[in-house]
Parts: sequence; C-alpha cells; structure tokens
Amino acid sequence: MADAAARPRWARVLLKVSGEAFAGDTGYGIDGGVVGKIARDVAQVRADFGIDVAIVVGGGNIWRGMSGAGAGMDRAQADYMGMLATVINALALQDTLEQLGQPTRVQSAIHMAQVAEPYIRRRAIRHLEKGRVVIFAGGTGNPFFTTDTTAALRAVEIEADVLLKGTHGGTDGIYTADPRTNPDATKLVEVSYLEVLNQGLKAMDSTAITLCMDNDLPIVMFDLMGEGNVAELLAGGAVGTLVR
Repeated sequence: MADAAARPRWARVLLKVSGEAFAGDTGYGIDGGVVGKIARDVAQVRADFGIDVAIVVGGGNIWRGMSGAGAGMDRAQADYMGMLATVINALALQDTLEQLGQPTRVQSAIHMAQVAEPYIRRRAIRHLEKGRVVIFAGGTGNPFFTTDTTAALRAVEIEADVLLKGTHGGTDGIYTADPRTNPDATKLVEVSYLEVLNQGLKAMDSTAITLCMDNDLPIVMFDLMGEGNVAELLAGGAVGTLVR
C-alpha cells in the first residue's frame, strides 16, 4: 500500500452513494452498519492514498420524489422533500466519518445554516485541499434533477478526476442485461458514453452521462459494498466498469 499511496490512480474523486445503499437489507431508513462500512472505506483511502474525496448522497431510503409524484403529489414539491432526505443521510455519514477521526464538511444546495454550509464551489475545493471530506447534500437545489446528475455536476465543478458510482445491489459493474434476472448477461469492462446512452445500459441517467461526456469526466460503476473495492479501485485494480 505504500507504493500505491505514492501513485494513486486519481488525485481527486467524487463518490456517488445512493440513498438505497444507506438502508442496507431493510429497504428503508438508515442501517448503521452500512454507513459504518462506507465511512471506513472512505477514511481508509484518505489515510492510505492522501487523495481528495467528495461524496454526493441520495435520499431514496427515506423519500423518492418520483414516488410522491406517482401518488398524485406535485412533482416539484415531492423533489424538494427528497432533497431534505439527502441532508439526513449526509449528516449520518458525517457523524460516522468524524467518529473515525476524518474531518468532514456537509454542504447543502438548500440553505439550512444550523446543520450544513451552503454549497459554495471555491469553499468546497478549499476544504478538499485541507484534507476534509466534503459531502454534498440537497441535490442541485432544483426539482426534476436526480442525484446522479448532481454527482456529475459537482464532480465537474470541483475538477474531480473521476466519478465513482457505487452500487449496492450486488451488481459489480455495467452488464448487457440485468444479471440478476438474465443468466446470459455479460459484464462490460469498458464502455463509451454513447454506448451507454444508445443501448440504454443501466448506469446513470442520461443527463448525468451527457454531462460527463461533454466534460471528458470518466465514470466507474462498481460494487460499493464489496470488501476493499474502493481501495483496490484507487490502487489501479480492475474493479467495476469504466465509462469514458
């Protein structure tokens, strides 16, 4: 690991963690064991590699705007509720990281000064330069945008070298079909942005993929729950699927 620390694969990464990952096997709420596992992985790579780490969290374990809209609620209102859910997850992850001794800052696109800083790009970059993990909450602050799009946007804004999309359902990358239902599905080691868009491959939403493509930002989709996957990926291991 000492050699890896001298030559990390990327110097600044943005990790996207879906809200559903926080729920673990329960499907709802926050599983402390899962949050602890994610926090330990992040703290480990910060200590071992010395890289800048930013995180975007989703809120689907608490509320999904699309679900509210499907039940007859105004879509914009439902999306704002989802943004608040991401703040809850961000605070949980922050607390766990700081118990491990890793300094953090939560920045929210929705202003709530008692619990989080407002999102300010230059301040976020300064926090990263000081060794703090920055957790972005509140989505983009606008309805109709997913947290995948938030991850792509924030990654471009902070000049990240890569966007790491962590999955949580046992899928370790992008497949030609759903491997959980189709035994003939094959894993793709590398795929282009256009192939993801044109073939409808399950990676991120089209807005996020297009934003990454327009800014030459590579994406790695990998199993976040796999033991040691984050460290192995940063050390140059063949983990997940690379989109570029």
